[in-house]
Amino acid sequence: MSSVNMNSLMAARNAILNQNNALQNIASKSQNLTGIGQAPQTGKTSGIGGVEGSTAPGGAFAAQLTDAIQEVNKLQATAKDNMTAYQMGETNDVAAVMLSKHKASIGFESTLQARNKLLSAYKDIMNMPV
Repeated sequence: MSSVNMNSLMAARNAILNQNNALQNIASKSQNLTGIGQAPQTGKTSGIGGVEGSTAPGGAFAAQLTDAIQEVNKLQATAKDNMTAYQMGETNDVAAVMLSKHKASIGFESTLQARNKLLSAYKDIMNMPV
């Protein structure tokens, strides 16, 4: 291999490792936030004007978001394991390695786009006049 191809390969590897670390950090932070929106003892939330609701409307959303982030984290870990196995010579299936890498990349990109949309919606709501 030429040095240009090796450099681009190493740059891609470093980018994947950085994405994996970022996802692991997000997953660990999201696990700390799973109880947001729920009262710890009664299971009720405080609504507008102090009126209590019977369930947390954001509870299901928070659980789905956490599950999605954990799934992307699993895809990243699988891709890392497959790449390591290929580099160590434990497998010769390049297609499976590349497929797992692309699955992880698509998962990360979709998570990033969802975060951007949520942030944009939050900013729009915060800028609404009362």
